[in-house]
Amino acid sequence: MSNRVKRNWVLGAGLATVLLAAGMQSAMAAPHYGECKVTGKWASHPFKPVIPGQLTVEVNMPAPGWWNGNSPDTIKSGYEYCMAANIAYRAGIPKVKVKNVAWDGLVAGQTKNFDLALSEISITPQRKKVVDFSVPYFESTMGVLVRKGEHVTSGNIRDKLIGVEGGSTGASFVTDKIKPMKPARQFSGEAGLFTALAAHQIQVAVTDTSIVLAQQGKSHGRLVVVGQYDTGETYGALYPKGSKNEKVMNTIIESLIKDGTLKKLGDKYLAAAWGASPNSIPTWKLP
Repeated sequence: MSNRVKRNWVLGAGLATVLLAAGMQSAMAAPHYGECKVTGKWASHPFKPVIPGQLTVEVNMPAPGWWNGNSPDTIKSGYEYCMAANIAYRAGIPKVKVKNVAWDGLVAGQTKNFDLALSEISITPQRKKVVDFSVPYFESTMGVLVRKGEHVTSGNIRDKLIGVEGGSTGASFVTDKIKPMKPARQFSGEAGLFTALAAHQIQVAVTDTSIVLAQQGKSHGRLVVVGQYDTGETYGALYPKGSKNEKVMNTIIESLIKDGTLKKLGDKYLAAAWGASPNSIPTWKLP
């Protein structure tokens, strides 16, 4: 083999190696997170997750529109799932691991070994004592869900048997602001609350408007959101108290807000799940 041929062969082999490495890097830089479309730059804000190789995210299910699926292993889309996917992508983490946890334990800071929780969690001073929160990423109101045909108004809601999710801001809102004549019934999760409403065990379910709108959308007309209260609440990602990754995750969430990624997720997943805009729901005054 001549020197010229040798030189061209070596150069070609070297180029092939560079291209192969680039292809491998490209493949590594474009992991799949279910059906989510990721934006921004891979590994632009890296951090070390609690469990290597995965972003561990806690949620209290069900949460249609936010987390679409019947179990953690079947989640492939939804506003908060795809928000987690985008956080993982910008952190350079190739996998999102979903953990379904009890609501009371989550907001009480009793769960362990996770990076963040995304579960339509309202930021409150009381919760800040035991957990940390991200910058707000969603504004929330308190919605009133009833069975179709049930006559519930802002004037008579105090006379109704109301159900709430224990440990939620909805529970304290009903007790402290609506002040029903009968003590509100508390349930350990959204599933139990909505099952009780459908089974005529309660007359009204009060929780976040975004959540009751999603439930209305999947009820095939049997449940209706008749009103909402403006509480000034906002949702935030929940972090373990003292998380070393809080600052960088906040930076990522702020970038997702600024570049319009979260707005697009809302347009794609929440509007479809709710079947109605929150702006179409009457805003009630407290009795």
